[in-house]
Amino acid sequence: MNKELHVVTGAYGYTGKYIARQLLRNGFTVRTLTNSRPSSDPFDGQIETRPLAFESPEKLAESLRGAKVLYNTYWVRFNYKGFSHASAVENTKRLFDAAKASGVERIVHVSITNPSVESPFEYFRGKAELEQYLKQLGLSHAILRPAVFFGKEDILINNIAWMLRRFPIYGLFGDGRYGIQPIHVEDFAALAVEVGRQTEDMTLDAVGPESFTFRELVETLGEIIGCPRPIISIPPWLGLLAGNVVGLFVRDVVITREEIGGLMAGLLAVDAKPVGKTKLTEWAKKHHDTLGRKYASELARRQVR
Repeated sequence: MNKELHVVTGAYGYTGKYIARQLLRNGFTVRTLTNSRPSSDPFDGQIETRPLAFESPEKLAESLRGAKVLYNTYWVRFNYKGFSHASAVENTKRLFDAAKASGVERIVHVSITNPSVESPFEYFRGKAELEQYLKQLGLSHAILRPAVFFGKEDILINNIAWMLRRFPIYGLFGDGRYGIQPIHVEDFAALAVEVGRQTEDMTLDAVGPESFTFRELVETLGEIIGCPRPIISIPPWLGLLAGNVVGLFVRDVVITREEIGGLMAGLLAVDAKPVGKTKLTEWAKKHHDTLGRKYASELARRQVR
């Protein structure tokens, strides 16, 4: 194994796991910083685990010492008991400061498409604030802006298929003409590792080769899994209410007001050259038998770790 050390936050999570696997395939020594881990090790002891000690800058810096690159996937999808966007922003700033103090040469940071400090949505404001903070830190960096991931263990695409399998109709927020550009998680991981080996500062929209309106996405998935459904337009408040009702049964946060707002505002689509190679339609056809068979829970995933 290459003695060059690369550190990934949240390697037992979703994107972090795929980045860590890509690094191992490339022969690097890998360490993860995380405060949650599963009962079984998906890496069979190949990576070292240390805590994300946000409360102790000294411990954070020590855990990062000797690393060439830090890949930061740490974030929270929504505000919930025990975690919030505001705390995620402050924690990430502490992580960046510790990386600089420990001599990390480069940071690869996972952001979001269309972040803005003036956004009405806290998720996008927080991501924009962190981009600004990283850019002024004086470290070599790459900022990657994915919209939505798909692949094994994904949540959004799987759960659209899950609803199509279980309900006679599918309700879209508004007209469904807002765009979405998913990227396969393995394509994203390969991109992250590739830009980690470079030196120039960059900000890159990380989107896949296919672009859909949300209505087209739902229609396409329905056809692929053999569950085409009538699609109706519903007001956002009704969609949120329906999501909350489903959430009671699956014990999860299915959708939030901010996620609906960001989606309808077109923030998950960009006018940029695709960097992913895997087409969602081709991937879904290969996995049509299993896609959406089980609900993918964000809260359950956190509890398991």
